[in-house]
Amino acid sequence: MNRTEEETGTGGRGEPAPETAEASGHDALPEEQRRILRRAIRLEWVSLACTAVAVTLEIAMAGQSQAMKAAWIEDALALLPPLAFLVAVRRIRRGPHAEFPYGHHRSIGVAHLVASVALLAMGTFLLIDSAITLIKVERPPVGLTIVAGHAIWSGWLMIAVLILALTPPLILGRMKKKLTEPLHDKVLYADADMNTADWSSSTASIVGVLGIGIGLWWFDSAAAILISFSILHDGGKNLRGALRGLTDGRARTYDDAEPHPLIGQIEERARDEEWVGDAVARVRDEGHVFHVEMFVVPGDGRAVTGAQCEDLRAALRDVDWKIHDVVIAPVAEIPSTQAFRD
Repeated sequence: MNRTEEETGTGGRGEPAPETAEASGHDALPEEQRRILRRAIRLEWVSLACTAVAVTLEIAMAGQSQAMKAAWIEDALALLPPLAFLVAVRRIRRGPHAEFPYGHHRSIGVAHLVASVALLAMGTFLLIDSAITLIKVERPPVGLTIVAGHAIWSGWLMIAVLILALTPPLILGRMKKKLTEPLHDKVLYADADMNTADWSSSTASIVGVLGIGIGLWWFDSAAAILISFSILHDGGKNLRGALRGLTDGRARTYDDAEPHPLIGQIEERARDEEWVGDAVARVRDEGHVFHVEMFVVPGDGRAVTGAQCEDLRAALRDVDWKIHDVVIAPVAEIPSTQAFRD
């Protein structure tokens, strides 16, 4: 991959400028990714404001409706991913030191884990609570309310609130989704998934309230159970991804769909060096960036110098901005174990 010095933030011979690979936090990102990160931060603040308003309105209108209860609880849960994201991107500003020699990039992974666990726990609560209500045949009353001197069915007000609540997640979720891949941010991806669940659950809640209105009382609890399945699915998927990253699983794409293609690219780049006979990388996801251990076997009869290793480090970092921290480990042979070979 050929990139200009301005694009990569590198100086002569591909060596990193102070604000790129050797830096920490936001400063480890190229200017384009910093711009995307700033936009993501603005979107998360907007999400917090919109969600707080939606939760307040839903609580005010919930009454004894299970669907409305599920809707405001899920919207309250939707506060966690943006909060975790904002805390994490602030923490990664801190540079490495003796206690944290790798810096604080993994704050992104911790934020991902926090949001995932909360999502999974509350999905379980909603499923159990709604199922008990359905089994006990508890019929939620949705009566009349007085608005401007006129008596109207409270269900219409609930539906109006739900329509207002589903609009911001529908728009913001799509906007966030576009930023997840170029930023390689799994918390942002989880938040975009949460936004999708939000507007889907609001739609299901509208169906539940309408069901009450036409006498099908079980629509309410059934809609809440459907919402809980959505939460459980998203929570389980994100929890698996968060645990994989924090337990040093092989680096994967932003959506955890497959091993990251950069692994193969940097291995091929290492093998292109004249003095390298074979090379295999061990790559872990630190958040936005990757830590790479490149095990290289020198060609027959070749002596390895520190300058050659440093040049290879610079070349690997120049492959992509995500290749942040690189260790070159010359070895006599690469072990034929699953840790190194598929």
